[in-house]
Amino acid sequence: MRINKYYLAAFSAFFIWGFFSLALKPLHNYPSLDILFYRVFFSVVVMVLINVAFRRKVMQQNWNHFKNMTTKKRKNVVVLTLGGGLFLSSNWFVFIYVMNHVSVKAASLAYLICPILTTVFAFFMLKEKLSKWQWIAVTISVFSCILLSFNHFEDIFYSLITAATYALYLVSQRKNSELDKFLVLTIQLLFAAIILLPFYPNYSGAIPTEPLFYGCLLVIVVFFTIIPLFLNLYALNGINSSAVGIMIYINPIIGFLLAIFYYNEQATYLQLFSYFLILVSIAVFNEKLIFPRKLKAVSSKMEGLK
Repeated sequence: MRINKYYLAAFSAFFIWGFFSLALKPLHNYPSLDILFYRVFFSVVVMVLINVAFRRKVMQQNWNHFKNMTTKKRKNVVVLTLGGGLFLSSNWFVFIYVMNHVSVKAASLAYLICPILTTVFAFFMLKEKLSKWQWIAVTISVFSCILLSFNHFEDIFYSLITAATYALYLVSQRKNSELDKFLVLTIQLLFAAIILLPFYPNYSGAIPTEPLFYGCLLVIVVFFTIIPLFLNLYALNGINSSAVGIMIYINPIIGFLLAIFYYNEQATYLQLFSYFLILVSIAVFNEKLIFPRKLKAVSSKMEGLK
């Protein structure tokens, strides 16, 4: 696997996300909806300012390109962009709730099963093919989730919802490649803000006054929202989804290690075994990507014997 700027972007995005709990956990006393409201609103303000101040030429070029599209293509771009915004905001709310009110392990598990859920959704929604090894990996992952559900149904339930919303976001964005990625992300967050705005007066708490809240929020907006999301979308320009899939596992592995060694959350032997099975399913699922050179070498030798 040749390392280039796209692999580095994907690695950096998921490495950063692995430490998200460090900025989110200090806000556990605040309602999940309040964190979501301010995260989305502040992100939109920052991204709109960046576009207006430094990316006017890019905005004009994309607007001209959009106007020159066929009606069918314009409709497709609008649906994919706005639908992605809906999935992304849903994922954020569930993830914040799980991280602060269920457990860090449950949040980490969500992104362990997310790549496999993404592929299953792509199989049914985009008609992408799965190899027999990938189906075996899906089966192993499902079995591990059943094991984790014993006496921990709430963990696995919220993990699956979190993983499903992000998987749907990734699947919906695979074909959304007509416009600039940073601009697409800005539009998606703006759409999410428009959706949330009517709920803010009735469902938000008192306006936070503690410096801790705004300090953590600034870190969340810049380092755990704008930067990794842009790196993630940028990486999809140059590498395939399988390569990105391997990178996703950096996030939950770091999160799980933080849960055990930093937050001192307890893990049973059954949970550890289940996580081990998920790691096995990851290796099986990506066997072609992990062992490409060996398979090519054997194939070349066989060709030479003919």
